[in-house]
Amino acid sequence: MIDTHLDQICVPPDATLLQSIAAIDHGANALCCVVDEENRLLAVLTDGDVRRALLGGAALDSPALPHATRDPRTVESGTPRALVIDVMRSVRISAVPEVDDQRRLVGLHTLSDVLGAPQLPNVAVIMAGGRGSRLGDLTASTPKPLMTVAGRSIIEWSVLGLVGGGVRHIFVSVNHLAEQIIDHLGDGSRLGCRIDYLHEQVDKPLGTAGSLTLLPDAVRHAPHPLIVMNGDLMVEFEAERLVEHHRRSGAELTMGVRAYTHTVPFGVVQTDTAHRVTSIAEKPEMRVEINTAVYCLDPQLIQLLPTGEHSTMPELAQTCLDDDRSVAAWTMNADWIDVGTPADLARAKGQA
Repeated sequence: MIDTHLDQICVPPDATLLQSIAAIDHGANALCCVVDEENRLLAVLTDGDVRRALLGGAALDSPALPHATRDPRTVESGTPRALVIDVMRSVRISAVPEVDDQRRLVGLHTLSDVLGAPQLPNVAVIMAGGRGSRLGDLTASTPKPLMTVAGRSIIEWSVLGLVGGGVRHIFVSVNHLAEQIIDHLGDGSRLGCRIDYLHEQVDKPLGTAGSLTLLPDAVRHAPHPLIVMNGDLMVEFEAERLVEHHRRSGAELTMGVRAYTHTVPFGVVQTDTAHRVTSIAEKPEMRVEINTAVYCLDPQLIQLLPTGEHSTMPELAQTCLDDDRSVAAWTMNADWIDVGTPADLARAKGQA
């Protein structure tokens, strides 16, 4: 996102077309922003707007504002990268201003910026084959990864997040209502990536790790670690940072973790060996780190999985620990929702 020298791509409300052309040329983003004295965004003028104005007979010293878009598409300050990509793709624009709650301009996202993260050689795998039984009737005819949040399916948000982080090749493991997911995502081209599918047998689900054994040999023996995540997560993370942490740690498996605080709703009693009370803590808070179901692993670990059998990523992590293999933790601070229950789905919709 362009957030420095914003004044160079901004013009005042009384700017002429010539002044606007200079700002567009200086920013090299095919647009300039019209702002007031408080830096509040009033309009956006593109090079196409200028061209149409001149073809329509306007002079270079004519006011620019009448030819600008007065209510341009914007995103709020701090909008996740995946949502910025979604906005740009949905309305087919190459740049979108970022504004604060007072509509003051704080940055400008360009498509080359949000998709311009260094392309990673790493392949990602999204596990989307589960039945989502905890969601009850909601997943009877629709797979859980296709539940909609903020106008997009959960799995699309995952794909867009990975693409925004530089991942361009994604495998999706499918089973329950697989054709719906395949029809929905297609080959991934509309989302900026290539998507291939790992097909489980309907009567033999492989779990959150087992479908890794379905990956082609070229991926299983690649020199680059895999990114693996569940298909029912609402989370944004930087794939490059995860991979870099994995590399620096020297671990064979890295697990994304985040802090979780739980308040015990009762008084907790501590006793000694004679069962005498030593302390009472009223509704104490317990702070732990939980598994986010986001992983990075060396492909060689796939050989530890039973081929064609059900297995999970936590089981693979435990196998690594039992074999004295290094397992690292990578702390994630972003909002994270495991959409497992109707309440979780409602919370995801409320936070989107």
